[in-house]
Amino acid sequence: MFALLALETEPGETRFAVVREIASRYVRLKEYGKLINFLTAQVNKNSGDPYNAYYLHMTAYAYKEQKAYQVAALYFDIIIKNYPDVAVQGQSIHLDCLNHLITLLDNPEQKVRYYQELIARFSEQIDLGTAYFMLAQAYEQIGEWDAAIQSYTKYLPYIGKIIIPGFPEADYHAKQLVDFNNSPRDWTFESLNALVNAVKEALDAGSNAQLRRYQAKVNFFARSWAQDTDDSGMAEFSLSAFMNKNQIQYADTLDAGSNANEAYLRTTGWDQYITTWYLYFRKIYFPSDPEIHGRWEWAGIYYGEKF
Repeated sequence: MFALLALETEPGETRFAVVREIASRYVRLKEYGKLINFLTAQVNKNSGDPYNAYYLHMTAYAYKEQKAYQVAALYFDIIIKNYPDVAVQGQSIHLDCLNHLITLLDNPEQKVRYYQELIARFSEQIDLGTAYFMLAQAYEQIGEWDAAIQSYTKYLPYIGKIIIPGFPEADYHAKQLVDFNNSPRDWTFESLNALVNAVKEALDAGSNAQLRRYQAKVNFFARSWAQDTDDSGMAEFSLSAFMNKNQIQYADTLDAGSNANEAYLRTTGWDQYITTWYLYFRKIYFPSDPEIHGRWEWAGIYYGEKF
């Protein structure tokens, strides 16, 4: 094979076929050091070879097989930045490099760039919904909240249609942030005490209208303790049908399971079937708006006694 390679002095498909065969034999033998030396020598000798992206791609693969992940990532990145794409057996080298880089690197700023490029160049060849969600996640990690919301918005049409590995509540998270972003957010309270006291006063007055004002207008839920997370939204949920003209009783203090970010208030006297409800309050996580981030909202209801 090396004798054949010596005869092919000009870059082209024939020379590429010989180089690829030699490289493939090194891979089968797991001679990764020899493979790296051979391929990098080909690139250095023939800077204008249109298949250099492929040779460096195999070099990156060899480093990855040796668990030299940072070096492999460096080569994948060099290919993206400095070499035109080439398709081998119908597969784009740049697309494969981007997929490897997303897996190998933890830097969210770099991931933003790679997901942007994936979406811009290969939207028809990738799981676009997953790409939008993961791009939004990367934006969140670097504090680019407006861009994160925009990416989550683009993810919304895929809700219920795909499963994102490692993110079982992806749909809920994306919809919650987008809906909250698009709302007036006028039901929030500066402190937990202020919110709880307002709700207690409304319960004392038996005023469904007051309670409605304090309910979150988006992402409000009402479910049993055993029920899975529900992102269907309960903004129109009305308490009046369950109050039975009785004065609702509530605990003097918050439940012991409350913490700095979540709180529960045990109440009784609702309808005859499930008389005990826990009102659920949470601190708002919304860094996109510093005036809202860290305030409190009445976010939902849990039916029945707490487990």
